[in-house]
Amino acid sequence: MQIYLDRIVRAAKLDVNLYEEVEADKGAMSQAMGVVVLSSVAAGIGSIGPIGTKGVIIGTITALIAWYVWAYITYFIGAKILPEPQTKADHGELLRTIGFSSSPGLLRILAIIPGIGGIIFMIASVWMLVAMVIAVRQALDYQSTLRAVGVCIIGWVIQVIILMILFAALGGGYSRPV
Repeated sequence: MQIYLDRIVRAAKLDVNLYEEVEADKGAMSQAMGVVVLSSVAAGIGSIGPIGTKGVIIGTITALIAWYVWAYITYFIGAKILPEPQTKADHGELLRTIGFSSSPGLLRILAIIPGIGGIIFMIASVWMLVAMVIAVRQALDYQSTLRAVGVCIIGWVIQVIILMILFAALGGGYSRPV
């Protein structure tokens, strides 16, 4: 358990060596998924204020779906469409590193504190994006951080479009209580 907690902290500290470590550790997939689930639950709990108690369920499910969609799209773009010559990775390597890049999302639980929810979500989102750029750069063996940034942003935009279409098709979204 201590190794797992140490990995979460190192991931949040943006430790490049941690991302290399989990990329190579095939046994770290359950740990990476655990980070994603914990981060998603934190988002759900942080959403209680604006959405109410159903925010835990909606926030958790939305965060999990968003993570997987973004990870898969990022893998496809980064490894298949925009690889560098030395890029060699499988979907599992990227899922493990991106899973740990969700570590800063644990802060989203603090969004339950009235008046600071938006700021907490913004800080956590930017921090998670920076961690994801590092994760992508390491997993895809990029020399260029700019390429990793581009891949993450392209993947994020596509993910947002997909989720908007999905929520529209399912009649999703929520309205704030009056």
